[in-house]
Amino acid sequence: MTDFFEFEADFVDSLRCIPMQVRCKLDTCGIKLKLSDWNQMTTAERQALVELPCTTETEIQSYHEHIQQLILQRTGIPATKLPIESHPAWLDATVPASLQEKAQELGVTLTQQHWAGLTSLQRFALIKLSRPGHENKNFERAIAEFHLL
Repeated sequence: MTDFFEFEADFVDSLRCIPMQVRCKLDTCGIKLKLSDWNQMTTAERQALVELPCTTETEIQSYHEHIQQLILQRTGIPATKLPIESHPAWLDATVPASLQEKAQELGVTLTQQHWAGLTSLQRFALIKLSRPGHENKNFERAIAEFHLL
């Protein structure tokens, strides 16, 4: 999976920010990656994190070990581990209430039909972008990109 969202277009060429697909993999394997740590990696290392699979249990474990080692090499400090959700909200069949509330601030009502029509990565992106303290301009851009207006 190496597709990027349109709302990420301003940084994907340089990979100066962590793209959603990598953020999803990080949540899946239970690693917190700071932007400062990401920026210490080479472009090739960042690209590898985009391209490496992280779906099956074996791939998830391998991704976890790879990024753990990479962060240790670059920073000298082990990566912070995150709890791995057994059933993350982006895989749930219902729209999370917090996401629905954020969408309604834009005058958008997310229906179950909308939610069912999104990929798991699109759902992940909407959930991440709707959290307090995140750049809300990208939330609105994602809503538009996913044709939810």
